[in-house]
Amino acid sequence: MFKIKRAYQDPEDEDGYRILVDRLWPRGVSKEKAKFDLWMKEIAPSNELRKWFGHEPEKWGEFKNKYIDELAEKKELINQLCDMEKINKIVTMIYSAKDEKHNNAVVLLELLEKSSKTS
Repeated sequence: MFKIKRAYQDPEDEDGYRILVDRLWPRGVSKEKAKFDLWMKEIAPSNELRKWFGHEPEKWGEFKNKYIDELAEKKELINQLCDMEKINKIVTMIYSAKDEKHNNAVVLLELLEKSSKTS
């Protein structure tokens, strides 16, 4: 099972394996408090796409499509996430955006849920 969670929420046992899926480290979060098992910054949107989006909800549809295009080039990382889920049962992808509906982890979660249904 894949889940998503903000970096500013306390880690919980129910999170399972915790992966930071942002390109930048969450502001104000210490490594000790974060308790990430892995930082997979390569799976995050490119710097260009991240800066262009700027977390503006009106750009959401276009951002989502462009990020999915980027993820299509990162099949090995997607496979790695799927393998981690098989091993750990629960994988929580951590993001730092304030907007809980419009961020890269939401797109990644949707993509992983679709791919697990087709495999």
